[in-house]
Amino acid sequence: MNRVYVKTYGCQMNERDSEAVSSKLRARGYSIVDDEKNADVVLLNTCSVRDQAEQKAIGKAGYLAARKKKTPNFVFGVMGCMAQNHGEDLLDRLPDLDLIVGTQKFHRIPDHLDNIVSTITGLGPSPQTIIDLGDEEDSQNEIREHTPDQLKVSAFVSIMQGCNMNCAFCIVPKTRGEERYRPIEQIVAEVEELVSSGTREVTLLGQIVNAYGRGQIPFFKGKSPFVQLLEAIHEVKSLKRIRFTSPHPVGYGKDLVNAYRELPKLCEYAHLPVQSGSNRILKAMNRPYTKEKFLRIVDSLRESVPDIYLSTDIIVGFPGETETDYEQTKDLFEEVGFEMAFIFKYSIRTGTKAADLADQIPRETKETRNQELLRILEKSSLRRNESLLGSSQQVLVEGPARKGKGQYIGRTRGFRKVIFPGNKRMVGQLLDVKIEEATVTILHGLPTLTKSTLEANSSTV
Repeated sequence: MNRVYVKTYGCQMNERDSEAVSSKLRARGYSIVDDEKNADVVLLNTCSVRDQAEQKAIGKAGYLAARKKKTPNFVFGVMGCMAQNHGEDLLDRLPDLDLIVGTQKFHRIPDHLDNIVSTITGLGPSPQTIIDLGDEEDSQNEIREHTPDQLKVSAFVSIMQGCNMNCAFCIVPKTRGEERYRPIEQIVAEVEELVSSGTREVTLLGQIVNAYGRGQIPFFKGKSPFVQLLEAIHEVKSLKRIRFTSPHPVGYGKDLVNAYRELPKLCEYAHLPVQSGSNRILKAMNRPYTKEKFLRIVDSLRESVPDIYLSTDIIVGFPGETETDYEQTKDLFEEVGFEMAFIFKYSIRTGTKAADLADQIPRETKETRNQELLRILEKSSLRRNESLLGSSQQVLVEGPARKGKGQYIGRTRGFRKVIFPGNKRMVGQLLDVKIEEATVTILHGLPTLTKSTLEANSSTV
C-alpha cells in the first residue's frame, strides 16, 4: 500500500504543488510511481480555472471509482483547486472518494494517507472519507521540497499563495485564498539548494507573482518587494537564468521594467495577461487598467529591452462581448505581435461575478473568435522565429528531445524551444546554437563552440 501516482491538471503552480507533495510522501516512505496502473494510491491534483479542466478530472475520478469497486483496497483522492471549490459536494458524484484535500493542506497528505492505509490494513477505525479544506496559517511556506533524485536544469520555486485581485471571471481567490508571501531569505535558500544540485534556471511562481510582498514588505530605494527578491536571487552563484509567472500588468512598475535591463540573469521574456483589448470589457472583468495603459507597459518594456519576447492571456466570449469589443481585442493582439499566447474561450465558473452576467456568448461565436486569434498568433510566432534564421542563440540544454535519436532540446532566453544534435554531457550547459530551421513553435540548429559559451558556463556569478 505504499505506491503512489500523482496526476496533475492545470498550471505550473499545480505542477509545483504536486512535486512538493510527492517529495513529502517519499520522505514518509511512500514510493512515487510513473504509471497509475502500478499504484495502490492515485491522487488527482486538480484545476478549477476552466470547466474543461474540471470535467477531465471528474472523468478520471469516475474511472478510478470503478477501479475501486473491483479492488476495494485501492485508494484515490482529489486535491487542489477543484477539491477546494466543491468540497464535500464531490461526494455526491464520487461517494467512494477516500480523500479530499484543499489548497492550503497539501503538507497534511502524508498524515492522511497514513491514516487511510492503517484503516485498510485493519490497524485503524472503519474507513471514512477524509476531508481537509480549512485555511492554515503559513501554508505558503510548506511548498518548498523538491525531488532529490532528479536533476532539474530548470525548476519552479513557489514564492506566494493566493490572490487579492477578484477578476470577475476567475475562481482563484476562492480556491487559493488571500495572498500570503514567503520570506525573501527562505526563497533564496531554496534557490541556493537547487543550484547546488545542478539547477541553472528558476521560474518564480505566484498567482500574481509580481504582487509579491505588497502591504507586508516595504519598498526599498524605490524598489518593490518583488524586485528586491529578484535582486537577491540574482546574487546566487552559478544560477544562470531567472523567469517568473504569472504576473499582472499593473505590477509592471518602472523598477520591474528597469530590472530587465539591469539584471543579466533575468531573461528577456515577459508574460502580460491582457485578457481583452476592449476597455468596456476590461472594466466588466474588473481588470484595473485600460488598453492604453497596457500598451504603455508594452512600449516601456520594449524601450528597456528591444528584443524582449512577449506572451499574453486572452479570453474571448466574455459575457456581453460584442463584435466591436472583439475587434478591439484582435487589433491590440496584432499591434503588439505577441510571440506566445494562451487563448481561452470563456466558460462559466460558479461563484464568480461573471457567472451571473447576462448576454452569455454562443459557443459557436467563441470558437470562431478563438480560431481567428490562433491564426494570427501562428503568423506572429512564425515571423519572429524566422527572424532568427542564421543567428546564434544561447540555449540552456534541458535534456533529450522526445523525437530524433541524438537530438536534444533547450530554450533560448526568449523561451523558444530549440532542437539540436547533442549528448548528455551538454545537459545543464549554456550553448550557442546557430538557427538553421524555424517553424511556428520549434527552432532547429547546430551547436557552435564560441568564447561566449565558454564564458557563460565558467562564470559563477
